[in-house]
Amino acid sequence: MRLPMKLSIPDMSCGHCKAVVEKTVAAQGAQVTVDLSARTAEVAGAAKPEALLAALAAEGYPATIVG
Repeated sequence: MRLPMKLSIPDMSCGHCKAVVEKTVAAQGAQVTVDLSARTAEVAGAAKPEALLAALAAEGYPATIVG
């Protein structure tokens, strides 16, 4: 799958979680818009989806691509 993409991140539930997700995505070379109430993130940029998902899982926020 190519960016942009929408991720479901069910373990993201607070401001700290949001900040970790934002920092992790930025470190992968992508931009992110987080919807904390929906527990989703819209990601765009140059990151490889597989690397991005692995980085989020390593931080404790496993994600799945939903769109």
